Amino acid sequence: MTFAETLTLAAYFFVLIILAVYGWHRYYLVYVYMRNRDRQPRAGAQLSPLPPVTIQLPLYNEMYVADRLIESVSRIDYPRDLLEIQVLDDSTDETRKIAEQAVRRLAADGVDIVYLHRTDRTGYKAGALEAGLKVAKGQFVAIFDADFLPTEDFLLKLMPHFADPQVGMVQARWGHINQDYSLLTKIQSILLDGHFILEHGGRNRAGCFFNFNGTAGIWRREVIADAGGWQHDTLTEDLDLSYRAQLRGWRFVFVPDVIAPAEVPVEMNAFKSQQHRWAKGSIQTCRKVLPAILASDQPLAVKAEAFFHLTANFNYPLMVILSILMFPSMVIRYNMGWYEMLLIDVPLFFAATFSVCNFYMVCQREIHKDWKTRLKYLPFLMSIGIGLCINNTKAVFEAMFNKQSEFARTPKYRIEGDSDEWVGKKYRQSVAVQPIIELALGLYFTATVFYALANGIYGTLPFLVLFQIGFLYTGLVSIVQQYAGDDPVVLSTQVASGK
Repeated sequence: MTFAETLTLAAYFFVLIILAVYGWHRYYLVYVYMRNRDRQPRAGAQLSPLPPVTIQLPLYNEMYVADRLIESVSRIDYPRDLLEIQVLDDSTDETRKIAEQAVRRLAADGVDIVYLHRTDRTGYKAGALEAGLKVAKGQFVAIFDADFLPTEDFLLKLMPHFADPQVGMVQARWGHINQDYSLLTKIQSILLDGHFILEHGGRNRAGCFFNFNGTAGIWRREVIADAGGWQHDTLTEDLDLSYRAQLRGWRFVFVPDVIAPAEVPVEMNAFKSQQHRWAKGSIQTCRKVLPAILASDQPLAVKAEAFFHLTANFNYPLMVILSILMFPSMVIRYNMGWYEMLLIDVPLFFAATFSVCNFYMVCQREIHKDWKTRLKYLPFLMSIGIGLCINNTKAVFEAMFNKQSEFARTPKYRIEGDSDEWVGKKYRQSVAVQPIIELALGLYFTATVFYALANGIYGTLPFLVLFQIGFLYTGLVSIVQQYAGDDPVVLSTQVASGK
């Protein structure tokens, strides 16, 4: 072999082995969850007397869902003299009028609700939460994003967990009111179920750190201050504060049986924007807090789980490298007569990909009676995960190089049923060159599939097709949805600083 061929194969197997390690970690999460399956979080007695609670509703240009959120939160069952609602509105469009009118209407009915508008958006969501906290009345703070519809018993079900004075935050599970809208929404619902049931459930019950998800949770107010407050040097202020609080010794609780329904993005570009924010923010948080975690006196299991959690998004650049190297690696080995060596890929790919199937299969089995019928979505889930690697690799590099970036918040269109429509509404996302790169990789894998077929290399075909479909789907849908409807209004953006 030439030096270039040797380097290509070495890089290919190096990347594949690292991805396989993270794949095996998914098996470990399933194992931890099943081993601690019976360790359900137990609430104490209802707090007596009930403490004052503030509910914060951070908004930014949410004209389609602002009224629905405010109305839903106003119906939460809790003594009126102990419940305060803060509408923290940084909007620059019609949302301001809609939110103000909703607040006035409810205030006239005796609801303790205030409308707080900032013209200086310093810190974005974290800044809004911090500003609201300065004038909040509650000893506990619940937070809901604009796309949520909390149930009336939300507070009464979660507050008893604070009977333990060491509990600093209680997180509910997200529900999905529009999961059956499309293939994309179905995939997102499965992804989120896995995150909550197995990642949160497994980590929490095993005594490891897990994170507040930015919404549908309640904080003990003193914990926020003790951990250093809301900080806006990352795009995931919730993840950042979660780790800082747990390092201070506070205990978090995840309650899977309390579900807060929410709307998942129906548009591919909105979904990508959300994933970009989460990926970039997690790497920023990794750089910020992981050294302190590793240097702490936490048990090795806690440190190891935090490492895998916070570094997981580094897999996306590795996926891009793997995608580029798959075809030349196959050609090099086939032309040299090393057909048998191609079979080495299979167990490594199996570790990296089947672990995903197992992970989400177990999750669906835990929470859905019709889980077997939902398994048909798993190949598409893996493909879409692969198709996101260009989008999320960009996010990882922006975080690593402290690049300030335009940040488009995830638009919500009030899609609650199959007949609801988002095309033609405001807040549409714009696309740049990224879908073109995804389509190019899709065509690249199409050629790779034909090469494998022509040369009888059938063992790698299932994996090649996953890559092919993933890149073609994300690229094509991004472009088609961008130009669907008439005269889309591009979503306003904001610049977020990285650290």
